[in-house]
Amino acid sequence: MAEDHMRYDILAQEALRGVVRKVLAEVSRTGLPGEHHFFISFATRAPGVRLSEELLKQYDKEMTIVLQNQYWDLKVTESTFEVGLSFNGQPELLVVPFSAIKGFFDPSVQFGLQFDPATATRDEEGAEAAADAATEEEAESGDETKGEKVVSLDAFRKKP
Repeated sequence: MAEDHMRYDILAQEALRGVVRKVLAEVSRTGLPGEHHFFISFATRAPGVRLSEELLKQYDKEMTIVLQNQYWDLKVTESTFEVGLSFNGQPELLVVPFSAIKGFFDPSVQFGLQFDPATATRDEEGAEAAADAATEEEAESGDETKGEKVVSLDAFRKKP
């Protein structure tokens, strides 16, 4: 079998994380419709996750939260969501990057998604390393290469 240079596995996970992002963004604007509610599992030690030390001690590797009746201040950005929840009567603000999500389930309609946060993390780190390398390369090559680079796609098009 040929090597997957396109990384369809990562592209598919990114697209499905987009579903979660869109659903949470809609809920942050309009609230939960009907009987919908969500179970969201995430890796607590993933880069960008923010929660209290107390919760981190209790949920060392993974945590599942429920967004149903008692949550507040749900905010969604391109890369994260944050939400207020109560744990043992104590209010907590959680910040969770979409790349840390391991599972999303809406039991009201039996809809669920599973993710591999390790793949997303490796992909993000790889993208950061590639961006750093490109920046270094541009700096080393000097001012003569400034400007846009245009690549013709004609060589890749199917010919009739």
